[in-house]
Amino acid sequence: MTTVGFIGLGSMGLPMARNLLNRGFAVRGFDVKAGSLTALEQAGGTSAADAADAARGAGVLVLMVVNAAQADAVLFDAGAAAALSPGGVVILMATCPPGTVAALAAKVEAAGRRFLDAPVSGGVVGAVAGSLTIMAAGAPATYAAARPVLEAMGQRLFHVGEQPGQGAAVKTVNQLLCGVHIAVTAEAFALAAKAGVDPAVLLEIMGGSSAASWMLKDRGPRMLEAEPHVTSAVDIFVKDLGIVLEAGREAKAALPLAAAAHQMFLATSGRGEGAMDDSQVIRSYHAVNGTHPGGTRPGGAA
Repeated sequence: MTTVGFIGLGSMGLPMARNLLNRGFAVRGFDVKAGSLTALEQAGGTSAADAADAARGAGVLVLMVVNAAQADAVLFDAGAAAALSPGGVVILMATCPPGTVAALAAKVEAAGRRFLDAPVSGGVVGAVAGSLTIMAAGAPATYAAARPVLEAMGQRLFHVGEQPGQGAAVKTVNQLLCGVHIAVTAEAFALAAKAGVDPAVLLEIMGGSSAASWMLKDRGPRMLEAEPHVTSAVDIFVKDLGIVLEAGREAKAALPLAAAAHQMFLATSGRGEGAMDDSQVIRSYHAVNGTHPGGTRPGGAA
């Protein structure tokens, strides 16, 4: 039985670790939250005392951490890379800047371990269902070695290139589209509210027209709720669209729509609403337009 070290047992990482357990892998995980470690043990995994303990003797180490800086700290400051079996594979599945991922891969490989750049798409729902899309980049032999682990967590697997950072680049493009789609949905609803149109009616019409998108159908209904359940937070897109803009600067690519969307997510976070569901970027549109949810203007006028 292959032992998989897993670091980062959050809202996505924990169900991903559970899916590994369900596929017969032994999972030893670490997270700074004690509750996550307890949940892993209840699922049949083993909790680790620290990051190095999670990696010790494992053939594969999955990192589902917040960002590249945290990945670097876990691997080198906390000693996880050195604890991993020689020749073991580090799979970085967080959303990180492409250039930073490439630099991190070089450090891992210099330490005698292999590296796979494998960000995911599909959110909490995909993590729970084991249906994530995984965009992997790395040497073909490394991808082949890691594939059984990836198959336990995702349904759509793509080997997008042989150089670490290429997976991150694909994920960056994905997040550009997702962030802009959410923001433009909010912008459309705000225009409808300014005109006094019931946004629920607008959603029904647009959802079945050529203007429909996956984000409209998924986030649109939550934009009509005052306090929707959080599946992906506003601050996630503050971070991810920041990565998009950083990638654009590195490539000298103009990304005006991404920049505008980033400002609206940033404004929402700046009001103290960064932990809310990302659909609530609509609050920034209501704030700048003087509208309220439900298609009414302040004072009750339609």
